[in-house]
Amino acid sequence: MNQQTQQPNAEGAEDTQRTQKEQPRPENDCSHAIIGAAVEVQRVLGVGLLESAYSAALAIELAERGLKFDREVPIWGKYKERDLGVVYRADFVVENTVIVELKAMDGVTELHRAQLLSYLRMSGYRLGLLVNFHAFPVVKGIHRLVNKL
Repeated sequence: MNQQTQQPNAEGAEDTQRTQKEQPRPENDCSHAIIGAAVEVQRVLGVGLLESAYSAALAIELAERGLKFDREVPIWGKYKERDLGVVYRADFVVENTVIVELKAMDGVTELHRAQLLSYLRMSGYRLGLLVNFHAFPVVKGIHRLVNKL
């Protein structure tokens, strides 16, 4: 009888496990580009404008970066398995993975964060960015919220 036992080939096993753990999610990949776009919008426009101006400029910047997005996306809700209709319109849905909510106000409150989290749950999206263009620099006004990540 052959005393040698066949050992499974473990070559590359560590890499496979690492790859599975660290496999980037599409929403994380594009969130950096979205934040970069917001920084550029504020760099050019500054603070003090209406949300609609920032929204239009962000659409231009996202397009220039090659990101696919939709604006004013209807989010449908359900209550006890019954349709509620459109419960909310997302300012942006980028790459069909990230909800982006824009604000142009003195400060973002817990209510704004709670609303975005509710929008994520209703829509099934996993990542949301709440961007307040009146914060300077804008990166201090960006809140990243996750749903089931």
